[in-house]
Amino acid sequence: MLSVDALGNSISFCLSPGQACDFDGADVLLHNLSTDPLIAGIAYDADQRVLQRLERQGKIAVIPP
Repeated sequence: MLSVDALGNSISFCLSPGQACDFDGADVLLHNLSTDPLIAGIAYDADQRVLQRLERQGKIAVIPP
């Protein structure tokens, strides 16, 4: 998994086995985000695992339909 800035430059990454759930990588990457808005795919629309966690960190999640 990879996190990038607004220009597409790599900020951080996490390697995981092929059978791993995407949330395992998200747990690692979301912990170190320094930006407030976050754009993610619909697969990350998980209330407890992602959205509530970001809200507690004061971040805004933008997940397009």
